[in-house]
Amino acid sequence: MAERTYETDTIRVLWDSTLCIHTGICLQLGEGVFDTGRRPWVDLTLAPIEKIVETVTSCPSGALKYERLDGGEGEIPQVPATVVPWPNGPMLVRGEVEVQDRHGDVFAATTRAALCRCGASSNQPFCDLSHKEAGFRDYPLVRGHDRATADSPADISETQLE
Repeated sequence: MAERTYETDTIRVLWDSTLCIHTGICLQLGEGVFDTGRRPWVDLTLAPIEKIVETVTSCPSGALKYERLDGGEGEIPQVPATVVPWPNGPMLVRGEVEVQDRHGDVFAATTRAALCRCGASSNQPFCDLSHKEAGFRDYPLVRGHDRATADSPADISETQLE
């Protein structure tokens, strides 16, 4: 695992590069906390702890996680859990999730994950962006109970992973 840790007296942020799918959400929301043009690329002193928590929990892959060191509450899993197929990309999972091998052994417990749908990832079952090189295309439809209507997945930009 390629995990890096960044911390202050109040919060610890962990980044697992093997899970990162480079959506850039942390760069957009983080008020300069996350900046790939800087080393180290994470500076937790640049924003209030609440903004850091909001940004980290916006990470769809779970590559970013946090631990409160000030006694504050940790991440609360989304209830109910959701599974959303991202157009032309991974299956996004939020909630209390255990990823198991075929024997039922848990090898990852998380609140957020991006699971491979194209079959080309070398980090199975997690997405590693191989769908881009593989040319994977799929725009999943969410069907209503009567199966006569179809809507696209909620508020996901088709171009964010392309």
